[in-house]
Amino acid sequence: MNDYLGAHMSIAGGLHLAPGRGVEAGCGVIQIFTQVSNQWRGKMPSGADAELFRERWRESGLHDIVSHDIYLINLAAEEGITREKSLIGFAEEMQRCALLGIDKIVMHPGSHVGAGEEAGIARIIEAFDELFAAVPAYTGKVLLETTAGQGTNLGYTFEQLQAIITGSRNADRFGVCYDTCHTFAAGYDISTQEGYDRVFAEFDRIIGLDRLHCFHVNDSKKGLSSRVDRHEHIGQGAMGLEGFRFLMNDPRFVKIPKILETPKGDDNEMDGVNLSLLRGMVR
Repeated sequence: MNDYLGAHMSIAGGLHLAPGRGVEAGCGVIQIFTQVSNQWRGKMPSGADAELFRERWRESGLHDIVSHDIYLINLAAEEGITREKSLIGFAEEMQRCALLGIDKIVMHPGSHVGAGEEAGIARIIEAFDELFAAVPAYTGKVLLETTAGQGTNLGYTFEQLQAIITGSRNADRFGVCYDTCHTFAAGYDISTQEGYDRVFAEFDRIIGLDRLHCFHVNDSKKGLSSRVDRHEHIGQGAMGLEGFRFLMNDPRFVKIPKILETPKGDDNEMDGVNLSLLRGMVR
């Protein structure tokens, strides 16, 4: 496909199978986990595995492949076993992406688990200063994902993301992944033209649109400002269709990857349904 619309794809059976799955599903871009997502330690691809993946990516014609780190990682955790595992896990993610030629890693900033937002943000900044120094092979960007702010999750305001970026010694290494479900649940309403314009003007003022490198395109099962992270099919949730229509027709975002993380259905058929619905909105 010649657009920048796609979905999260499985790596079952090998990383090299993901690009073909993306093409089959009608994607122009895809997102993957580079390892089994519910285990702390992932396999490091061999040179041959990495070359095969790069080859399949080239053959596929996909514009971009974005990685998402595993959900177990929490860089806002206090000193202790979770933080140690998180630092190792994210360093390995960076190493894998360097081998695979992936230059965007989407990640949830982390959870302060009761220590308070300021302390959590300080820990995230410290973690990344350590990580960028530890893995020079990875020269791409880390995309901080907007969150719904469920529990003690950080990253549910543009100000928090900006605090992480500007607090880091490596501010140039960060971008943002804007998740439409999460931001809506956090209170950013793009479901009307006025709201859409206001939200992205605010994003530009606080973070800068030049840092917006990816979208997760998901409707929200829960309402505006609910602070609950539950993805729904496009147009079937509390957001409705209009916000997606504005996004699909915004000339500023034409070449920014837009990735579905909606339920896949029994036979992955829902990716096709959601993708064609979004493509049908383009004027």
